[in-house]
Amino acid sequence: MTVNPPRPALFAALDIGGTKIAGALVDDRGELRRRIQLPTPARESAGQVLAVVHRVLDHLAGDGDWARVSAVGIGSAGPVDLVHGTVSPVNIPGWRAFPLTAEAAAHPAVAALGVPVALAGDGVAMAAAEHWRGAARGADNALCLVVSTGVGAGLVLDGAVRPGPSGNAGHLGHISVDLDGDPCPCGSRGCLEGIASGTAIARHALDRGWRPSGDDRSARAVAADALAGDPGALASFDRAAQALAAGITATAALVDLDRVVVGGGVAAAGEALFAPLARHLDRYAALPYIRGLDVRRAELGTDAGLIGAAGIAAGLS
Repeated sequence: MTVNPPRPALFAALDIGGTKIAGALVDDRGELRRRIQLPTPARESAGQVLAVVHRVLDHLAGDGDWARVSAVGIGSAGPVDLVHGTVSPVNIPGWRAFPLTAEAAAHPAVAALGVPVALAGDGVAMAAAEHWRGAARGADNALCLVVSTGVGAGLVLDGAVRPGPSGNAGHLGHISVDLDGDPCPCGSRGCLEGIASGTAIARHALDRGWRPSGDDRSARAVAADALAGDPGALASFDRAAQALAAGITATAALVDLDRVVVGGGVAAAGEALFAPLARHLDRYAALPYIRGLDVRRAELGTDAGLIGAAGIAAGLS
């Protein structure tokens, strides 16, 4: 008699950021299926942003295996509040103390399943994914950064992802690396995100005289021109890398890291980012226990948030 192997457990995952809202069904091996991604209407009302989240869940619920979903995981731009299940993403002004956990649980397809909904910050979700299946595998103490529309991060300490009581441990994008720097939408000044995010890189490059050859004014276009030697583009990536190096080494001094993983859309710039980052890390990492940090590029790309959200929901990260 042939015995069919048991099917892997299945989880629904959402990855919510200032640029896109993605969803997927993810199994307990971290494999994705039925993935969908829609633009975030970040400047619209709270209800309009939630409507996109509902459209993503509607799409996932159309899968024939939806009934097998045993938990829903959400990685969201932050800050988040795990105690109350709310989010206040800096890049989504309409969501302030927004009850995302409750709203996702109330979606008809999720409510029909009656499954738990787990919330995490997007940086924590990325750290969970890279620690489970990516570049932080085997590291007991790691900082995992998402450098994209914003800058987020998560911490692995003593072999486990540590979100902290509120869920915001490692929220590196909103530490101040320029004490008299520009005001940040979070209310502080000189935040790392305001210097090293993709939008900040493009804005600074334009201020330094960079002019794109076409209509693309994204960090991706700046990176291409930086690799070609454009002075304004090079200066912007150097500035971003310096800010990142300051934040990374400060974190390493505080919690004694043995690995740093850098992902997100800006990390796709390759040597335009990583060459000046290595140079500035060497400059700032003065203490013996910080020198020689093992810095790696993230391995899971744009799927990291979804894999990590599923892993957190499943308790597998």
